[in-house]
Amino acid sequence: NSRDEALALPTEESVRVALRTQQIVAYESGVTNTIDPLAGSYYVEAMTDQIEKEAVGYIQKIDALGGAVQAIENGYQQSEIQRAAYQFEKEVESGRRIIVGQNKFQTEEEVPTGLLKINMNVQEEQIKFLVSIRSERNNEAVAATLSALKTAAQSDANLMPLILDSVRVYASVGEISNTLREVFGEYKETVVI
Repeated sequence: NSRDEALALPTEESVRVALRTQQIVAYESGVTNTIDPLAGSYYVEAMTDQIEKEAVGYIQKIDALGGAVQAIENGYQQSEIQRAAYQFEKEVESGRRIIVGQNKFQTEEEVPTGLLKINMNVQEEQIKFLVSIRSERNNEAVAATLSALKTAAQSDANLMPLILDSVRVYASVGEISNTLREVFGEYKETVVI
């Protein structure tokens, strides 16, 4: 992943740096010259066992809370993510966890990192394209597929074939999403502090 991907679409430079980093690891380190470069390493096996133990612990805790949906509604997962993020940040700030370029091996000069700016003409062109599609498509077929999708969404039916049918008659992502939203509503995340 590119370094600016959490903030915006990545710039070409960021994508290139991310790709070159992966290519250096793959081609220059020799790590890909063997099927399993760590081949049963005690440390890797111990880490795997620890991750598995912690994952099973989380699953058991979530089950004890009444299942995933109940745990989400009670804010368990969100509070765990916040706790882990806080712990991670404390480790970085104290230097116990090293992040290259952030708390170790920093450069003196500030390197400007501009975010990718999308030309607003792209939005206007997309709107024109959508208007054109809507005027040229068979709107009766769109209405029929969206109606079938809504009916199926109210049952336990597999929705994917109906979504694909809607796409084939040029229903937009927004129209499909709105149809599903009518049945399922919108998820409102509970903020846990």
